Amino acid sequence: MDEVLLRSLTPSVLTVLVRRGADFAAAEDAVQEALVEAVRVWPCDPPRDPKGRLVTVAWRRFLDATRADTARRRREDRVDEEPPPGPVPAADDTLRLYFLCAHPSLTPSAAVALTLRAVGGLTTRQIARAYLVPEATMAWGHLPRP
Repeated sequence: MDEVLLRSLTPSVLTVLVRRGADFAAAEDAVQEALVEAVRVWPCDPPRDPKGRLVTVAWRRFLDATRADTARRRREDRVDEEPPPGPVPAADDTLRLYFLCAHPSLTPSAAVALTLRAVGGLTTRQIARAYLVPEATMAWGHLPRP
């Protein structure tokens, strides 16, 4: 590993990332990570095109960091949009639950089992006994496990 080579390539790799649209600080972090990777891997497996390899690794690190930051921001925004904790308005949603349990995409057997579970409050074991099937069959075939 030639330290002089890495030092000489660093400014041009940084320039490529900035030219591609990375802000300077993020580009600098990505280049540093690429250099660490080069120091770790290149003594055993040197690339034919060191600059190209550094650019590729740095750009991928930049993209990974950008995606992670975007995902984190989305999660934070969703948390900010959640309603504040407090009392739940009193409403009887039983009829709505019946309609959901009778969805046309459900088989009649699954609809009845789901109604017994969601509206009637029966356990999967109780419903399986009523259907005369093993509990595992009812849990896997018709209802999610509680």
